Amino acid sequence: MKGSRVPALLAGFAAALLTAACGVPRSGVIEAGQPASGMAAPDHQSPPPTMTPVYFLHDGEPKPYPRGIDGPGDYEGAVRALFDGPSTSEAPAITTELPRLTAAPDVTTVDDDTISVRLPARAPALSQAALMQLVCTVAGVPQPPALQPTDPTGAERLAASAVPTRHPLTSLTVHVRGTGWALTRPTDSCPDSALP
Repeated sequence: MKGSRVPALLAGFAAALLTAACGVPRSGVIEAGQPASGMAAPDHQSPPPTMTPVYFLHDGEPKPYPRGIDGPGDYEGAVRALFDGPSTSEAPAITTELPRLTAAPDVTTVDDDTISVRLPARAPALSQAALMQLVCTVAGVPQPPALQPTDPTGAERLAASAVPTRHPLTSLTVHVRGTGWALTRPTDSCPDSALP
């Protein structure tokens, strides 16, 4: 009796499927208004960019113009933004003496006091105005706040981390190198009028 029940159930199921499908036309995608929207929970929210001054020339003098970088201490981002030149909206009023590069400059922190900028092959030696643009840009890069060794709870350190600090201008030396030339200038050589 069990053997005859399984085939009968299968036959009944197949008949029900055939009957249900008879006379039902196929349909495509049915438009039903706008897709669902709303606030999605972010998996990872990137922090807003840190603003830093990059220096272009206004009437021949270095002047700061804001640019976004990845975070405090991002010398490479600031130098790349500088070599990108003025935006199209800035270009009528400001200039740059920095050369157009065939590749991004290599920016490294040598030690606490020295930043090295290596320009790609065949980049011409920088003029004094171009060197000032670069040195003042490096001087303006915000730095992470110093850790507070006497703060056992970390509350002061957390509060201070919201606002980046800047390097004192006398604390850095910038070495710029190209093929067959090198220039060195301390950041305290930036004119006071160029400082943010």
